[in-house]
Amino acid sequence: MVGNIHSLESFGTVDGPGIRFVVFLQGCPLRCLYCHNPDTWEKGSGSYQMTPAELLEEVMRYKSFIAKGGVTVTGGEPLMQAEFVRDFFLLCREKGIHTALDTSGALWSPAVREALDAADMVLLDVKTIDPLQHKELTGAKITNTLRCLDYLEERQIATWIRHVLVPGWTDDDRRLQQLADFLKPYRCIEKIELLPYHTMGTHKYEQMGLQYRLEGTPELSPERLERAREIFGV
Repeated sequence: MVGNIHSLESFGTVDGPGIRFVVFLQGCPLRCLYCHNPDTWEKGSGSYQMTPAELLEEVMRYKSFIAKGGVTVTGGEPLMQAEFVRDFFLLCREKGIHTALDTSGALWSPAVREALDAADMVLLDVKTIDPLQHKELTGAKITNTLRCLDYLEERQIATWIRHVLVPGWTDDDRRLQQLADFLKPYRCIEKIELLPYHTMGTHKYEQMGLQYRLEGTPELSPERLERAREIFGV
């Protein structure tokens, strides 16, 4: 089995606990309005093609640096290659390397469940809890993301929730309170990360000849971020 990999980062500090080796897989079924990695959308072969064992060999070169962190697999949407993720995570487990899966939960299948079971931690990107807004933001239904969250709760897999605060979309108090209330009963959730919307990936759209559909949307103000943190108690 070969994984299609977009890129590798050997010193990640924002994708899970500690210093992490980050694997960006190629392909994503969503088309989020604020995506900053449109170059990962298409399935394609990516920049690298590796077997799980070959990827582990690359990771092991950095084992001393990530000893108190681990490996995070992200994308794109890594669960488009769920079998590859599962096999890679199981190899990491044999070597005592902590694994995290960064996913939108947009896909659901037996292979997806096996990949979730193989992860030590899941970083679940919840775009919004409003089904209509979710469709507008991503082009997809929210159903599978909620299934994923319920499965993480059922299996008590350590979960970090990631939520992007987009001015005019997801940053108003009502929507934030709605999401905070929805997430409260889930015991699997260890942390909620509130991520301010930014425009750092817009140049990729220009390079690819794509329209950036949130053009003109301002970056989130510090005041709105602080208010969101108050609502979530983080």
